Amino acid sequence: MTTIRPFHPADTEAVVALWRRCGLVHPNNDPYKDIARKMRVRPEWFLVGEDEEEIVAAVMIGYEGHRGWINYLAVDPARRRHGLGRSLLAEAERLLRAEGCAKINLQVRASNTAVLEFYRAAGFLPDDVISMGKRLERDDG
Repeated sequence: MTTIRPFHPADTEAVVALWRRCGLVHPNNDPYKDIARKMRVRPEWFLVGEDEEEIVAAVMIGYEGHRGWINYLAVDPARRRHGLGRSLLAEAERLLRAEGCAKINLQVRASNTAVLEFYRAAGFLPDDVISMGKRLERDDG
């Protein structure tokens, strides 16, 4: 049985390995720096799914008072299609609703069609916006 709990620093290597298996690590984002950043801001909103002491899922949740954000939602490929991703998403929504959050945003690479379908099935729809970003700190060396 999988338990959802807050991330602990001892989970770092297992979470980074999970993100790598799920294709979430990008050259522009150092996963260790991303974890360190999250640990400075609402670390209790960094959740992992643990099954028999193995990290099989993770999600980072954010909220700045206007929009909630889902980042790095990952489920081990061998554990998909059993409701674990939906459980993590439901817990994220519960936490955000409790804070008064009215809308959740997330970003998915356009080529990741399976994940796009997962979010559509969970009630997410594409927004008519262009996502823009500006790096304030380089992670790629």
